[in-house]
Amino acid sequence: MDSAATLYFLTAAVAGGVATFEVWREARRLSAWLFAVGLLLLAAQFACSGMAELGVTGIEKADWESWRLLGYAFLPSIWIAFSLTFARGNPRKNLKQWRILLGFMIVVPVLIAALFRDKLVASLYKEVFETEWKYRVSLGSYLLYLVWLLAVVLVMVNLERTVRASMGMMRWRIKYMIMGLGAFFCVDAYISTQVLIFRSVEPSLQKAEALALLLGGAMTLRSIWRTGGAVTVYPGPGLWQGSVTLFVGGLYLFVIGAFSKLDSLIGGERSFSFKAFIILALFICITVLALSDHARLRLRQFVSRYFQTSMYDYRAVWRAFTSQVSPKTNEAELCKSAVELVNRYFDILSVSLWLVDEKKENLLCAASTSLSPADAQTRQPPTPGAQDVIRHLQAHTDPITLDKNKAPWAEVLRQCHPVEFAKSGDRVCVPLTAGGNLLGVLLLGDRVGGMSFSLQDFDLLRCVGDQVAASLLNARLSKRLLQHKEMEAFQAMSTFFVHDLKNLASTLNLMLKNLPVHFDNPEFRADALRGIGKTCDHINHLISRLSLLREGLQITPVEADLNQVLTNALADCPTPPGIELQRRLAPAPKLLLDAEQFEKVITNLVLNAIEAMSAGGLISVESAPRDGWAVVTVTDTGSGMDPEFMSRALFRPFQTTKKKGLGIGMFQSKMIVEAHGGRIEVESQRGKGSTFRVLLPLPNSTA
Repeated sequence: MDSAATLYFLTAAVAGGVATFEVWREARRLSAWLFAVGLLLLAAQFACSGMAELGVTGIEKADWESWRLLGYAFLPSIWIAFSLTFARGNPRKNLKQWRILLGFMIVVPVLIAALFRDKLVASLYKEVFETEWKYRVSLGSYLLYLVWLLAVVLVMVNLERTVRASMGMMRWRIKYMIMGLGAFFCVDAYISTQVLIFRSVEPSLQKAEALALLLGGAMTLRSIWRTGGAVTVYPGPGLWQGSVTLFVGGLYLFVIGAFSKLDSLIGGERSFSFKAFIILALFICITVLALSDHARLRLRQFVSRYFQTSMYDYRAVWRAFTSQVSPKTNEAELCKSAVELVNRYFDILSVSLWLVDEKKENLLCAASTSLSPADAQTRQPPTPGAQDVIRHLQAHTDPITLDKNKAPWAEVLRQCHPVEFAKSGDRVCVPLTAGGNLLGVLLLGDRVGGMSFSLQDFDLLRCVGDQVAASLLNARLSKRLLQHKEMEAFQAMSTFFVHDLKNLASTLNLMLKNLPVHFDNPEFRADALRGIGKTCDHINHLISRLSLLREGLQITPVEADLNQVLTNALADCPTPPGIELQRRLAPAPKLLLDAEQFEKVITNLVLNAIEAMSAGGLISVESAPRDGWAVVTVTDTGSGMDPEFMSRALFRPFQTTKKKGLGIGMFQSKMIVEAHGGRIEVESQRGKGSTFRVLLPLPNSTA
């Protein structure tokens, strides 16, 4: 069998085997099935390439090559969907957000393949003194390669986002999968650019693609075997900003385009493919070094050793912690940010932050670069062990090396924080103490290169621990303050509703008091039934609005007749025996009013007047336009109020002179009137009654 055919069939077999193994290991994950389908499509492509190599005639070779090219109709959507779901904690949400692009990648390549099904290979040819056939691409296959190149870039961008969102040990667990796929897709990007530039497919490019897939398959197999699918990350919404893939890919395509033009001018096309490959390899090396933890650490060590500088820029570290940790008032976000910063600045792969619970009886994992939520749950220490840890660290606030400590509490923390590497250096715990209380503990391990912690490291870790602890305490105090304010707001708003219900109850109570006196009067009974029905409607309406407590007062003004609103409000306020209600309502222009809310104001004023006249008296309700205002006046001959109470407490919530009052009516009335652009004025003397004036602006008034 031809060596090229052997390579292609071997690649197809390896891709199929890796796909099967991934599904066997992670059959429950959508990303595993997408990965398997993508690999099986690639395996089918290489099987077609192998059959093309075995073909005797040019027609057979072209047919098999056409079948291979058809694979590009389905590969873009599969691999983009995989890149959106691999190691993601929200895969279905990602797919939904990208549904338009996925739809494009599903429909467009399939349409291209359907339109050019029999014309994907334009022709076969051989260069002089060469034995291998080359394929000229048609317009259809050119468009398929163009879409595939776009898909490759998007896949690599999404994989980069996954790497950036992961940290520490989680990044290490997925890096072989990312590196394996990255190597294959980089080679495919290179091959696609060559095809698009020269409009032909060379056998050497297909062999390079097969070797890249073999290498990538081996690396992904190692990743699957070691870690399975335990990593879940949640990349932020930013896609293009700061993307190394887009920068390097764009620069590469620009350089390749410039080089192809230059080579075509000087006649150097025969060596162009090799030059392009060297450029691609150089860019890949630069990218890998830029993202390598080991490379960054070795560079820092070199500078520190030979230029006599500190390994840490203390000002930069301190600025990072104060600027990124201190402003966070959400405890979960704060813990995640602290873990990420420790991982980044100290080159530690495994960082976990465990918080002391409210009862100070246990430790709960708040964030980790190495433990998934399920792992953290299984490693949560038993209560007696956690109490030993809390008692010891409450008294010892400095960072402590765990692996050299044989105390029972240290063993508890070692169980909470396993190591991944045999030579990973010492594990360290950093107590988080603020205000004399232990709030949590940072556990560190698996340092890059297995470096031990120096005195310099411990000093900086102590400062970091103090900063994180202070931020945690601030976050908890902020949370308590917010809860207290929310409770106050809830109580205030709910009191509004209670006050409205109290007014309705007072109305019903007055009706019941009049019932024995006027029961035989048919008009009174009809009035009473209407009043009861209206009261029930009010109660049901109030109940339906309970869900809007958090939104505060809202009015819906419409054009209304003020006197009709007053009449409706007074109809719901039957006066008890001994109290006379007079009405003097002068004609006035229509106003913009929320009738329901304004009726509450009038009802409240009249009921207050009734309650202020226990021995009977006169209530007068008047309305008249005056100086650009519509003025509603409610006067009573009741007990009146002190000037001090009027100036200090009349319109404040929960202030009242009534034994059974709630102290919310005038506060609510003032809010309603001011929401209409008006104001309330009051005059009163102790023992001589009170006068309330509600002023509402008339239409087109300049007052």
